Amino acid sequence: MTLVIGLTGGIGSGKTAVSDRFENLDITIADADIAARTVVEPGTEALTKISSHFGDDILCPDGSLNRPAMRNIVFADKSQRRWLESVTVPAILAELRQILDNAKSPYAMLMLSSGNGQSPWIDRHLVVDVPVEVQIERVMSRDSNTREQIEAIIQSQLSREQRLTYADDIIRNDTGLEQLDIEIKKLHQRYLKLAADAS
Repeated sequence: MTLVIGLTGGIGSGKTAVSDRFENLDITIADADIAARTVVEPGTEALTKISSHFGDDILCPDGSLNRPAMRNIVFADKSQRRWLESVTVPAILAELRQILDNAKSPYAMLMLSSGNGQSPWIDRHLVVDVPVEVQIERVMSRDSNTREQIEAIIQSQLSREQRLTYADDIIRNDTGLEQLDIEIKKLHQRYLKLAADAS
């Protein structure tokens, strides 16, 4: 069984910058955000169920899921959101499990976008940490969201303090990319040793 490192962090913390660097070290990354898109691609069982439940209005002309239309429905109606999750969550978990089970690297990473970052599959937690103000500035420059919208998203996620309490490893991501590379190389060596000890 491959050692699984859980990678979490709040919006705008730079999880992708971190996971990209581990991927460049040939580490398998199971990314929940990517899996969430993969399981509703045209031709998938999940998308077929979704379109038969909500109707073809939630499809784009090319047959892909119209995400803004879907978001509008599920944010307006909790019961519809629960129904959607009952279809997508098992499919996402199956996709992630398959990626982890097929990992060829000495250890693998499970990247969770939100929630509490907990999963029975995770052996060790790596939290990407930045001050809240940095999160807000980054997301405002990246997306066309207002400060209020971003603050609401941050409020809906675990607090920085809560994330840090379950972290086995913390990577600060507000000191520049050069420092980030140094930290990731150190962690990579630590994880290689842990993986070797566990095997």
